[in-house]
Amino acid sequence: MLDSVTLSPDNLHAIFKAYDVRGTVGDQLDEVLAERIGGAFVAITGAPTVVVGYDMRPSSPGLAGAFAQGAAAAGADVVMIGLASTDQLYFASGHLGHAGAMFTASHNPAAYNGIKMCRAGAAPIGMETGLAEIRDAVATVHRASTVGTISETDVLGGYVNHLLGLVGWGPRQLKVVVDAGNGMAGLTAPAVFAEMGAVEMVPMYFELDGTFPNHEANPIEPANLVDLQKRVLAEGADIGLAFDGDADRCFLVDERGELVTPSTLTALIAARELAREPGATIIHNLITSRAVPQIVTELGGTPVRTRVGHSYIKATMAETGAIFGGEHSGHFYFRDFWKADSGMLAALHALAALSETEGTLSELLAPYDRFTSSGEINSTVADQAGVVETLVESWANRDGVEVDRLDGLTVAHADWWFNVRASNTEPLLRLNVEGRDEETMAGIRDEVLAEIRKDAK
Repeated sequence: MLDSVTLSPDNLHAIFKAYDVRGTVGDQLDEVLAERIGGAFVAITGAPTVVVGYDMRPSSPGLAGAFAQGAAAAGADVVMIGLASTDQLYFASGHLGHAGAMFTASHNPAAYNGIKMCRAGAAPIGMETGLAEIRDAVATVHRASTVGTISETDVLGGYVNHLLGLVGWGPRQLKVVVDAGNGMAGLTAPAVFAEMGAVEMVPMYFELDGTFPNHEANPIEPANLVDLQKRVLAEGADIGLAFDGDADRCFLVDERGELVTPSTLTALIAARELAREPGATIIHNLITSRAVPQIVTELGGTPVRTRVGHSYIKATMAETGAIFGGEHSGHFYFRDFWKADSGMLAALHALAALSETEGTLSELLAPYDRFTSSGEINSTVADQAGVVETLVESWANRDGVEVDRLDGLTVAHADWWFNVRASNTEPLLRLNVEGRDEETMAGIRDEVLAEIRKDAK
C-alpha cells in the first residue's frame, strides 16, 4: 500500500519531466517521495557517493535531507553542501567526482520545488539517460546491507576560485548592478565579486527568500527585469545582471537599461572562446539567432546546431569536443566547467570583455546584434500537432523557403526564420521569429500567429 499520494504512478509521470523532477510541494512532491527518489537514484546509477545541494525555498532543506536519507539507506555516502546555486552543485559534482542532486524549482513560483540530478562529473540525467528508470524504481524501497554516511562540506570557495581561474580581466573598473531575485545569486554573487577588486557591485534583492517577495526569479519575462533596468539607469552603471532562482541562467542589461538578448551574449562568449582556442566547435540551439553561426564561421570556428534542451547541448558537446554552447533561454555551457551551464561564468565573460574596452556595453555588443527577434510567444493550442501540420502545408512550398523538423518546425528564408515547438508539459505552442529588421520580423510573426490562433476560443 502506498504511504503517500505522491507515490502514485499518475503523480510520478506528472512530475518527472524531460530533464528533472518538478512539482508543487505537498500534493506532488513531499519528503516521503524525496526519500524514495534518493534510494532509486542510487539503485539506478550505482553511485557510491552523492553530493546534495539545495536552494532557498522553505521546503528545500527538508526535501534534500529526506533524499539524503534514502540515498544513504541504499548504500551511498552522501556529501551535503547546503545552500547552493545549481552551477555550484555542478562544480561540486565535477570537482569531487561524485553524482549530484540539486533541490530547486529554478524560476518556478514559490509553491514549486524539484530535483536536478547528474552523474559524476556533472553528466546530465534526463528522461532518455536514466530519469525514466529512476521514476520507475521509486515504487521499490531500496535498502543496502551497509548504510552510507551523511557528511557536510563547503564548496563555495572552490567554486569561486574555479570560475575566476577561467576568465581573464582587463584594467577597467566597472559598476555592476546585480538582481538576484531573492534567489541563490544572493549567496554566490557576493562571494565571487568579493574577490574582484575591479568591480563595484550594487546588490538588488540579495536576501534569500523562496517566497519571492519582490518579483519572480525568472528573467526571461521582461516584467521581472524592470527593477533592474531602472536601477542601472539610476546608478549610472556599466552593466546589469539578472539571475534566475537557482542562478544557472543570467540575463544582461546594458548601460541604457536595454535588455541584451542571450543570443548576443552567446555570440560574444563564442568570440572570446574562439580567440582562446582558434577553430573550436561552438554549439547553439535552433532558436538562437542566426548571428551566432555566422559569427562563429567568420571567426574560423565550427558552429553546430542542436535541439533545445540541456541534455541535447551537453551530449553534442561531448560528441564534438565543443568548447562552448549557448541557448536563447539564457543557459550557457562551458567545456571547462564539465560541459555544464553556469550563469555566473557567462556573466564573468561579459564583465571581462567590457573591462578590456573603454566603450559602453552597447557599443561592445553592437557587432554581435545583427537581427531582430520576437522573443518566445506562447499560444494555448489543444491540437498542437495538427496546427504544426497546417503550418507545414501553408509555408513549405513558398519561394526561397526551407523546412526542417529537428525540433518542432523550423521554416527558414534568407531574410527571416521561425520555429514552432510544442511544450512538453502544457498545451502550448512556442513561437520564435527572427528577421533582418523589425518590419520583416513583425510581418512573419503576425502571419504565423494568426494561423496558430485562428481556431483558439
